[in-house]
Amino acid sequence: MHSMLFVNLPVADVDRSRKFFASLGYAINEQFSGDTAVTLVLADNQFAMLLQRDDFDSLHPLETADATKVKECVVCLGVDSRDAVDTLVDQAIAASGTDGDSEDHGSMYGRSYNDLDGHSWQIFWTDDAA
Repeated sequence: MHSMLFVNLPVADVDRSRKFFASLGYAINEQFSGDTAVTLVLADNQFAMLLQRDDFDSLHPLETADATKVKECVVCLGVDSRDAVDTLVDQAIAASGTDGDSEDHGSMYGRSYNDLDGHSWQIFWTDDAA
């Protein structure tokens, strides 16, 4: 049904966000990046566009949530293994992200972190055999 996904999130400092997510191993799509936006490649045709707050605010007439105080969404991303969950979340915390919640249901395992602007990223793995 959909050919591409862009999740748009406001950030206080595009350069700081670029460095943070690059340190986690995310590729940057420079075609959709610039002085006021950085676009993370999540997967084929799946992106997170991190927009300078002023530019994000101009997209719609509603007040933009402060993700450090109010959860506006949770970005959930699947990975290939339990170890990949731990590796990515541990890297985020080491790069100044904050630890979030965790769940372990045996065949489904997940942990989350909050990025530098308070956005919640849930990283999960599911055992397809189960």
